[in-house]
Amino acid sequence: ACFRLLCSLLIPALFLSGILCVCLVVLLWGTRLWILQRKKQLNAAGKDGKQPLLVAFFHPYCNAGGGGERVLWCAIRTLQKKYRNVTCVVYTGDRDATGEEIVEGAFRRFNIKLTHPVKFVFLEKRYLVEASLYPHFTLLGQSLGSVFLGWEALLKCVPDIYIDSMGYAFTLPLFKYLGGCRVGCYVHYPTISTDMLSVVRNQDTRFNNAAFITNNPLFSKFKLVYYYFFAFMYGLVGSCSDVIMVNSSWTLNHILSLWRAGACTSVVYPPCDVQTFLDIPLEEEKSTTEYSIVSISQFRPEKDHPLQIRAFAKLLKKQRLGQRPSLKLILIGGCRNQQDEERVNNLKHLCEELGVSNDVTFRINIPFEELKRHLTEATIGLHTMWNEHFGIGVVECMAAGTVILAHNSGGPKLDIVVPYEGHTTGFLAENEDSYAEMMAYILSLSPEKRLEIRENARRSVHRFSDQHFEETFQLSVEPLFK
Repeated sequence: ACFRLLCSLLIPALFLSGILCVCLVVLLWGTRLWILQRKKQLNAAGKDGKQPLLVAFFHPYCNAGGGGERVLWCAIRTLQKKYRNVTCVVYTGDRDATGEEIVEGAFRRFNIKLTHPVKFVFLEKRYLVEASLYPHFTLLGQSLGSVFLGWEALLKCVPDIYIDSMGYAFTLPLFKYLGGCRVGCYVHYPTISTDMLSVVRNQDTRFNNAAFITNNPLFSKFKLVYYYFFAFMYGLVGSCSDVIMVNSSWTLNHILSLWRAGACTSVVYPPCDVQTFLDIPLEEEKSTTEYSIVSISQFRPEKDHPLQIRAFAKLLKKQRLGQRPSLKLILIGGCRNQQDEERVNNLKHLCEELGVSNDVTFRINIPFEELKRHLTEATIGLHTMWNEHFGIGVVECMAAGTVILAHNSGGPKLDIVVPYEGHTTGFLAENEDSYAEMMAYILSLSPEKRLEIRENARRSVHRFSDQHFEETFQLSVEPLFK
């Protein structure tokens, strides 16, 4: 009787599931045909009667002026140089600026001049990808939001080639399977990484893993299951990309383990404006009685400015025991909002607690010329972010001629602060004690020895120039144009 009841329920359920699957396939196929038909109507032929090849970049914050935007404009300039019959399109949510103002801003901030016009597709639903909209399940919320934003983009313009240049991997299958596009992506930072999984698994308290979760085994288990589910989904959507470019060896390792698409994945270092710093002549140190230590990074929690201040306080304590030169720590960075400003105030309070207020200077949102001056005068360039995916600030410090001291992890460890032709280019540290010891060691070196390290570092950063980016980017995207 139980078996008959099971059969009477199972067979209709299977039949219904089959019908639903067929309906879904028909719906998706119909949507694809409708979008391709729409593409023919939207995309007009050029002056010679030929349809230009539309290459679209998904970059909702293209007017932000950070390292990711420098990659975008260098990539567009590279394609415009290489291919004649190509029209570059940028999907953006920057509706408070015109296309002309955005291009002008790129020239003003990065000195990147485009040879041909760019078509901008302005999106109205950018708020769907903002983290503030999802106080909980932020990764999942932003990823699903990006699908809706991607759908808006696809309806407004159907390209031939689609490149996600901002890390919204969940848009890739949308453009590939519904839009019929060849798809590529440039990954600055994996949305989820194996390191994030290990932080939750080991119940470590970090800026993205709150104490109330780490202190509760049940919450930690639930978050771990959620992260594993998300990592599986992230791997699924990422693996459908035809071309995958990553910005460092650290990002490469994570993307290979999550997306498992090694055959179409390559490292393309981001273009750093090294020439501007290399043009500054490298001079011998003028003074051995006064040294400045400079840090460049936005005042964000992951940059770990408290570690810099604590290590500096320990260094001062050590130096006071002996004959010490005058030391100054200069923290240079951008404040994006009120939270960043509060963070700076907390750092100032920390300086007071440790008794180093007179020795630490904060320089916020300063002009580029002032930044260059601080870097040329500095002895040590300081960087403390754990698992920085690349580290443009580290490259800039090395190009400007400081002796770099970076975190022994991520991009700085694997790609940047590595020996060049067998010579030292800088130093790495991990915690307060090792940072303090390493700063003391750098200051104990003779000016001649420091100059040698600075020269080695300068020679090594040519690998991160605009020209090198253009060459590697061109080679990587070639399969999309075949």
